[in-house]
Amino acid sequence: MEIKLASKDDINEIIRIIKDAIQDMDSEGIHQWDNVYPNEEIVLHDIHEGTIYVLIDNKQVRGFLTLNEDYEEEYNTINWRYRDGKNLIIHRLCVDPKFQGNGIARALIYFAERFGIENKYTSIRLDSFISNHRACKLYEKNGYEVRGSVTFRKGKFLCFEKKYYK
Repeated sequence: MEIKLASKDDINEIIRIIKDAIQDMDSEGIHQWDNVYPNEEIVLHDIHEGTIYVLIDNKQVRGFLTLNEDYEEEYNTINWRYRDGKNLIIHRLCVDPKFQGNGIARALIYFAERFGIENKYTSIRLDSFISNHRACKLYEKNGYEVRGSVTFRKGKFLCFEKKYYK
C-alpha cells in the first residue's frame, strides 16, 4: 500500500468510490452523503489545493482523505481540549466499500497522524455522522475523544479530537 497526494488522474476513481460509498451507506440506513456532498467540485478543489490523499493498493485507489486546517463555523461551539497551536482537520475519509475491513481506514488515519506530527500540529480533529456507528467506533478505537456534537445539513455529527505526543 502507498499513500500519495491525489492528482486529476485520480478523480474518476475517487468519484466512483464516493458513489459506491453513498450506495453502501444508504443500504445500511446511513444517509450521510448524497449528490450534493461530497461532489466532483469539492474533490477537484481538494486536488487543486493539494489536500487530498489517495491510498493505492495493486495500482488501484482503495481509499482517500482530505487533510487541511479548514473547518465549519459549527466547530467553534465545541469545547476542544487542545486549543494551543495548529489543529489538523480530517475530512471525507472514505474507503471503497469492496475493500472495507482490510485496514485501509486505519492506514489513512495513521497517515494523517504522521502528517500531523511531521507538520507540527498540536491535535487532529474530525467529525463523523452520529448514525455511522462503524466510523465512530473506528475513531474511538484509535484514541480519538468525543468532544461534542454539531448539526450539519444531514443531521447530528460527533466531533472527535486527538492530541499528538512527540
